[in-house]
This record gives sequence, C-alpha cells and structure tokens, in this order.
Amino acid sequence: MTMELRVGNKYRIGRKIGSGSFGDIYLGTSIVNGEEVAIKLESIKAKHPQLEYEARVYKTLAGGIGIPFIRWFGTECDYNAMVMDLLGPSLEDLFNFCSRKFSLKTVLLLADQLISRIEYIHSKNFIHRDIKPDNFLMGIGKRGNQVYVIDFGLAKKYRDPKSHLHIPYRENKNLTGTARYASINTHLGVEQSRRDDLESLSYVMMYFCRGSLPWQGLKAATKKQKYDRIMEKKMTTSTDILCRGFPQEFAIYLNYVRSLRFDDKPDYSYLRKLFRDLFVREGFQYDYVFDWTIYKYVSMEQAPPVRRRLQVGAPPTSMPQAGMDHGNDPRVNPSDRM
Repeated sequence: MTMELRVGNKYRIGRKIGSGSFGDIYLGTSIVNGEEVAIKLESIKAKHPQLEYEARVYKTLAGGIGIPFIRWFGTECDYNAMVMDLLGPSLEDLFNFCSRKFSLKTVLLLADQLISRIEYIHSKNFIHRDIKPDNFLMGIGKRGNQVYVIDFGLAKKYRDPKSHLHIPYRENKNLTGTARYASINTHLGVEQSRRDDLESLSYVMMYFCRGSLPWQGLKAATKKQKYDRIMEKKMTTSTDILCRGFPQEFAIYLNYVRSLRFDDKPDYSYLRKLFRDLFVREGFQYDYVFDWTIYKYVSMEQAPPVRRRLQVGAPPTSMPQAGMDHGNDPRVNPSDRM
C-alpha cells in the first residue's frame, strides 16, 4: 500500500505540473471538496529559500485582480509548501502554441491587463523584478480571459508603506531577474525601481509582436560574458529598429519608460490609453478572443467527435502544463531584497 502525500492535512499532492527556478509545482486536490489547486514545494535545505518570503508578498497583494489566492503555507516533512489557485497556461506556453507570433489584437488585449497588473503591484509598494511571459498565466473556467501574475520570489519593496519614502539610488548591483527582458539600467547595475518593470514589459510586448528579440541566441563562454553581450546588443539596438514594422505606440511606450527617473511614478493611465486608442483605431473589438481562442476552436473543429468532447473547456492537449519554466535565460538568486 502506497502512502498518500498530503499538505497541511487538507490537500493531496498529485502529479508534477511544472517547475520554476526555485521549486516544483504539483497538482493538488482538496480533501474536503475535491477542488484542484496548485502546490509549490521547496526543499527546506534550499541554498536560497524564498517560498516563505513569496507567500508573504502574495498576502500583501491579496485581493487584487489577477493575483492568485494563497490557501495555505507551511512546512511539511522536508519541504516548504504553498497552496494556491490552479491557473491555466502561461503566456510563454500560449506563444509556443500559436507558433511563436501573436497578432496585434492579442498583444494589445494583453498589454492593457499587464500594465494594470504591474500598476497594482507598485501600488502595494513592491516591484516584481522578473517580468517575463512565463510569469503571466491565464485563468481557468469563467476567469479564462483574465491574466494572472505569479512568481514573487524576486519582488522587492521599493518604498516604505507608511511614509512612501523611496529606496535610495544605488549602483554596482548584480543583475536580478531574467537577462532577456532586463532593463538597460538593470544591466548597468543600477538599483531597480518602477520604471524597470515597465521597460521589461516593453521587451515582452516586442517579443510577442516580432517572434523574438535581437539579443536572443547570443553565444558566450561564461554567463557574465553572455549578459554583457545581451546588454551591448540591447544598448545598440535603437527603439526605431526594435519596433520597426509595428505601430509607433510601441516605440512611444519604450521611449517614455526609459525617460523616467529612478524614483518617478509612471503614468500608467497614459500608457494604457496609448494602446487603447490604438486598439480602437485598428477597429478591434473587446471580445477577449485571443489568438489561442481561435487556434483552439479550429483544432477542436478538426478533431474527431470523441476528442472534441474531451477538449471543450480544457487547454489544448499539446500545451505544456501551467507554471513551466522554459529556461529562456537563467534567473539570478534572490539574495538582494533589502
């Protein structure tokens, strides 16, 4: 007889559905009502334990739109465990499913929600510091059109919650986050602030529009040399070149966030309006029909009747599981939160 693995005597642990930089994610089931959840496990012997910190950040952000609800956190045997809402595929998963190119409509539908998620995190005195497609997941069921933000292991408080006193400007900082989407100032060793999350989002949007970024796939002997090559390419690729062939709003957005000073509060409404006005000008409808909605419908129409029934309401079977880390670029350990 095999022993059933449980967390907090409330949830059964099932199969592994993903892995992040600092732990593995499992499908869980509530012992009380059978509801499915996601369970993130981290060894208590981890070199840089971050799950307890991440759970505290989630608690601070609780109640925000697109913030997963943490149902339980504690230690079970040799693991720290965090039980949270089960979500759908990440934007990286969906990007791969859609042959690594999103339409302008899909990018603009996403941009509106992504700017709002970042604004909410900032309103709660935190910066995320690892904005990338893997860290945005779609909801499931009736929340299937809602974007959720995850993975707050590298998040940092950028101001005092009471006085709103901003953290001081510093230099010579190690790169924290994912090199592909890091801001130029982050590469230069400058302390991150609100502007950097928004610059990273600019690179995410251009990645979705273009299919790849000019600094992807660079080879180097060491990680440091690779980061330097990425920085050099990023700094020498003009905004016009990066955004060539796409509406000027993408270049306007990037120029705006790069012009912000260290402790400036970004004008999130202005940035959202940029893309909303473009959306209307293009004649798009706010129907939440994303590229993957169409792909899914077509693949269901082409499937045999039995398979079609199985697919209704579920992510396409070719899609990776929620929460997978695709290893785009290694993340840096979360040793710099103070």
